[in-house]
Amino acid sequence: MVDRRQSEVVTLERIQAGTSCWVRNIRLEGLLRRRLLDLGFIPGAEIVPTLISPLGDPRGYRLHETIIALRQEEAACVTVTTARPAPGEPPALIDRPPAADLLPLRREDDFSFTVALAGNPNAGKSTLFNALTGLRQHVGNWPGKTVARCEGTLLLGHRRFTVVDLPGTYSLLSSSPEEEIARDFLLFGAPDCTILVLDSTSLQRQMNLAFQVMEITDRVVVCLNLADEASRKGITIDVERLEQSLGIPVVRCVARSGEGLDRLCAMMAAVGTGAIRPRPLRIPLAEHLHEAVAELVPLIEDIFPGLPNARWIALRLLDGGDQRLRQEIRTGVLADLAGRIGDQSVGGLPPVLPEIPR
Repeated sequence: MVDRRQSEVVTLERIQAGTSCWVRNIRLEGLLRRRLLDLGFIPGAEIVPTLISPLGDPRGYRLHETIIALRQEEAACVTVTTARPAPGEPPALIDRPPAADLLPLRREDDFSFTVALAGNPNAGKSTLFNALTGLRQHVGNWPGKTVARCEGTLLLGHRRFTVVDLPGTYSLLSSSPEEEIARDFLLFGAPDCTILVLDSTSLQRQMNLAFQVMEITDRVVVCLNLADEASRKGITIDVERLEQSLGIPVVRCVARSGEGLDRLCAMMAAVGTGAIRPRPLRIPLAEHLHEAVAELVPLIEDIFPGLPNARWIALRLLDGGDQRLRQEIRTGVLADLAGRIGDQSVGGLPPVLPEIPR
């Protein structure tokens, strides 16, 4: 007897326009695979072919209310099924960092704090930045980059919050200048609070970036922006359940009208001062990967003392796809970012990486 589900597994470019299908696998390696995952081509995601260019290539695919163009040879590497998959079980295990990995709490009598705004492009991050800072803004460039740097000030009572609008990005794996800037600021700038701005109309597609941010820092507040547009589309988000599942504060917000900003500012201040200590959900590691990370972290800390999050660096090295990070280690850029000066110049660094356990 022929397995019906197996017979319906095809590659994406063979699906007719208007037909729903669900991702099974991506038969690619390297940067292109990572980019597709960042865009939301994850197992179980629903895709509908919609638009075809006059020459037939590329083709438009609707994914989480967004149209994404893929060339035929790229779509041929995405395996899909026309049979709707059964709902998956939520992860039962939470891999939480030990207490030693948590950033130290700020004292409640500190008056100056730094807040980072992170999120995908077009999630309303700049609108939120303007709503928080008003006219108290400064626009320049990031050092050595042509990417604009927007920084503003928010006053809450006797506390002053410097708000930094990070470049919009789909990932923190440093394959573009924008991703590199966002990654470096979150990892080495150690903001007191990171507001993760998510578009409420396409939440699932943005969770990849959310988990990457929560892997770097515990001090995260989720801003579910564009909540009014989600309501118009009939999308309902259980904010309380999402907050419990992620282990971090979640605030429903409409930045352009100001709805939810008071609660967002309250959560930002509470996380920044340490009044609230989020415990973000982290994807559990397989046993062999957990052992490899445990072996690699001491090596990284020995070479780069004071590195804020050696565990994250270890995971990126084991992933194997972050070539820019490897280059930064070899050239000494990572040492500079971690604050190593004096004798630990570029010439003083090891010429090659330590052997990475597999």
